[in-house]
Amino acid sequence: MQDSQPKPSRRGFFFGAAATGAAAAVAVALPGVRAPQASLPEPKPAPEKGGGYSLSDHVKHYYRTTRI
Repeated sequence: MQDSQPKPSRRGFFFGAAATGAAAAVAVALPGVRAPQASLPEPKPAPEKGGGYSLSDHVKHYYRTTRI
């Protein structure tokens, strides 16, 4: 029986890698084309009277798991 897909070759792999590299180089070299900037969520404001940290059960569990 013959396989329906050809066996991958080393030459084809390097041709694909070269084409991908060339496309990336062209994309970087084009002037005026910018990648979209990711918008980061606004951080929560710090509490006025402190207390941003609390030793809750899940924090205690984390500390137990980090012990050697």
